[in-house]
Amino acid sequence: MDHGAAVSALDWSWLPFGLDGFAWPWLLLALPLPWLLRSLLPPARAPGAALRVPFFERLRAIGLARGPARGSGGPALWLGALAWALLCVAAARPQQAGEPLRPPQAGRDLMLAVDLSGSMAEEDMVLGGRIVDRLTAAKAVIADFLDQRAGDRVGLLVFGRRAYAVAPLTLDRDSVREQLLDSVVGLAGRETAIGDAIGLAVKRMRAQDDADGDAPRVLILLTDGVNTAGLLEPVKAAELAREAGVRIHTIAFGGEGGVSMFGFRVQTPGGGEEIDEDTLRRISAMTGGRMFRARDTAGLAGIYAEIDRLEPVERPAQALRPRVERYHWPLAVALLLGFDALLLAGWSRRSRSAGAPA
Repeated sequence: MDHGAAVSALDWSWLPFGLDGFAWPWLLLALPLPWLLRSLLPPARAPGAALRVPFFERLRAIGLARGPARGSGGPALWLGALAWALLCVAAARPQQAGEPLRPPQAGRDLMLAVDLSGSMAEEDMVLGGRIVDRLTAAKAVIADFLDQRAGDRVGLLVFGRRAYAVAPLTLDRDSVREQLLDSVVGLAGRETAIGDAIGLAVKRMRAQDDADGDAPRVLILLTDGVNTAGLLEPVKAAELAREAGVRIHTIAFGGEGGVSMFGFRVQTPGGGEEIDEDTLRRISAMTGGRMFRARDTAGLAGIYAEIDRLEPVERPAQALRPRVERYHWPLAVALLLGFDALLLAGWSRRSRSAGAPA
């Protein structure tokens, strides 16, 4: 059973000092423990007198005359009892509701669609002074983009011949980054199904709308080719996105289909596939987004920085009242009372010793 749920179900309005309850109220059951032990356990007795003295009865009479009998109480006993009670209260962790905190209300829902078709293996990008393929360059830029998405919910889908959603809209950016870095060229097929990728993104975002309310969503689609596969035409998919309130920003990514060497561009096998910029531009225009063209890593980074300035989606946030621990109050008083009880008991013993006859 969750003790936190049990605490919230109890009515603690009778508590003083504005306390809101106890985190571990079951520890209050230890309050009568010393009295139970005192009542149930037999008093300590000597096994037997080894030497009988004739004046024992006189000493016993003096002790009865000068101090209270065992079990009759006294200031030290009552201070100790109060200290024990406060220790039990401190152990139960009394809590008080803090000031209401409202988390940030602005955030964006971003679905990233990354092309994993065969042309993304084209090595025409420069990253860190070395030649890399397009997918590696895109991963580096998108990973940096994810690092700046605090407060945003981000999802990821990949597409080739087919489209696959690998991460739903989530605040866990680390999991999205891991899924992105694990993606490889050809994982979803070596063709390009742009229309199916848009359709799957719309489906996922529409399901998210049903759970969190109707709000505009953003799809960022990165590709380096033309639609060559899939069941859904890109323009038809854009119409579905427009009806669902999904804004699409498209990024045409890729160089000129080769590697620059000594001022000359060397064509690589399988490279040079043209990008259907007109269709991408039409998709973005239909949904209220923008189409971008990135020919190198720096250009791609600049595009994601510009997308970062998009108008955020407003969503209501629930005010939270954190619980503030107040156990230090009864704990401090209990320690003070316990110290006073020890001093009082020692003073009483010294007084009786000083008043006893020589």
